[in-house]
Amino acid sequence: MKTLSMFLPWLGSLAVVITSLQAADLDPYTKIEPPALTGRWDLTVKDGDLIYPSWLEISLSGYRTLVGRYVGQFGSARPIGSIHLDEAGAGFAFSLPPQWEKRTSDIMFEGRFQDGGLVGRTTNDNGDPVIWTGVRAPELSAEPADKVRWGRRQDLFNGKDLSNWGVRHQDLPNGWVVRDGLLINEQPGNDLVSHEQFGDFKLRVQFRYPEGSNSGLYLRGRHEVQIEDNHGLTPDSHRIGGVYGFITPSANASRPANAWQEMEITLVGSLLSVVFNGVEIITNQPIPGITGGALDSREGEPGPLMVQGDHGPITFRKIEITPAK
Repeated sequence: MKTLSMFLPWLGSLAVVITSLQAADLDPYTKIEPPALTGRWDLTVKDGDLIYPSWLEISLSGYRTLVGRYVGQFGSARPIGSIHLDEAGAGFAFSLPPQWEKRTSDIMFEGRFQDGGLVGRTTNDNGDPVIWTGVRAPELSAEPADKVRWGRRQDLFNGKDLSNWGVRHQDLPNGWVVRDGLLINEQPGNDLVSHEQFGDFKLRVQFRYPEGSNSGLYLRGRHEVQIEDNHGLTPDSHRIGGVYGFITPSANASRPANAWQEMEITLVGSLLSVVFNGVEIITNQPIPGITGGALDSREGEPGPLMVQGDHGPITFRKIEITPAK
């Protein structure tokens, strides 16, 4: 098994030596100052020719324990029980059990703080080294939604064709079709991405899905509001109306499968509000970071609306958006 000591020559030195974490010289009830690597980090992972986004949060728990959360290429945020620093404070490491990865062993991460950012590496499912870099996630300031100057409402789906949309993966078939004024994911397998990008906006969608189906709306291409056949189930961040793995709605307002449903979503900065079938289920809740399956990790930039199409069938009759001026 790989250990942190095996990677210390590669890790080098932290820009800040975190001597306060060496417990030998501390009173057990003395709380340390949070080290420089605490906070939220937007990661970019390079696995050979494949580049994908990820996300990491590191925080101080109690007197001197570092814990966190991690979002990988897919799946949801998972807790990090302990983040270890080496004795000299030159690097950090943590491990996670697999979630949706096709491996049976824990995933080991090593990293260091460098020039205000993070650099590190891990391994892929084949055991090959994977390099990642991280920049500090932006603090997105937000005005109350009722103070925002809104622009003109526009139909992202015009009821006629896919002229406002493209597909995420050019090497996969496009199963989205327009028929009788409806946008239908007839052959699931590819995500639909709007050509236009948005910062702050209000979104209104009307959709239906068959029994057992699963889809989602990626706001700015990064934050998934879950759509799934969960009628009658307890609210959960992984179920319909939640921000996948991050925000649990206050109620499950979904109707049964095959019924038309409506979501009104407002995103200003990182603050999200969702009205689902007339019920306000999320009110001005901050989205901590990107969710699994995001297009990128550039949280401070505008991004497209992406409709998840690789899980199950879904039909839309309205997708309209009102961007902020």
